Amino acid sequence: MPTHEHDRREPGPNGAEEIDTSHGYERSDVRASGIVVFLTALAVFVAVAGGLSYGIGKFINTRMAREDGPKSKWAAPVDVRPLGNMPSSPELKDKMEELTQRFPTPRLQTDDGNQEIADLHAKEDLLLEHYSWVDREQGKVRIPIERAMELIARGGLPVAPQVEHAPPMTGDRAPVATAPLTNGFARTGFEQDEAQAIGTRRPEQQK
Repeated sequence: MPTHEHDRREPGPNGAEEIDTSHGYERSDVRASGIVVFLTALAVFVAVAGGLSYGIGKFINTRMAREDGPKSKWAAPVDVRPLGNMPSSPELKDKMEELTQRFPTPRLQTDDGNQEIADLHAKEDLLLEHYSWVDREQGKVRIPIERAMELIARGGLPVAPQVEHAPPMTGDRAPVATAPLTNGFARTGFEQDEAQAIGTRRPEQQK
């Protein structure tokens, strides 16, 4: 039977105490006094913390009620749960759908923007490659860019009158304009892939 008596310790050859292990098991029990003290302190701490929290909340609620003033029909809380859900209005629903369909720019992109760039270039191609009216009343017509280039190559551009400039100062040089490497327009990779896919589908459809 376990007891609270410690095992008999005998000094060893080096002067240190050695535990008697002749019984083959621990003869002493765990002391419960430390556990009891810990649980008692924990209970006291929880009680004190709960009392402080309740007191602080009571003080804050009392002060807020004092600042709000006396209760009236305008300040009294109303329980709206018995009212239930409000019926939906078909006119409001149609208006919301219309606003959603005509949402002003900038709109949220549904993809990474490749399709929007392709649509923009398609609109530009319609203006650059076809005839269209600029002002029907004045008879102004927008011509294709290829036709415009032919007319300019045949007749040239109007030459502006020579502008007299003051002689350059010492160390100044006349500005030299360099031709750009490109015309500033390039198809995106998405458009090139789309054009290649269309080109491969056409021979298959012809077969």
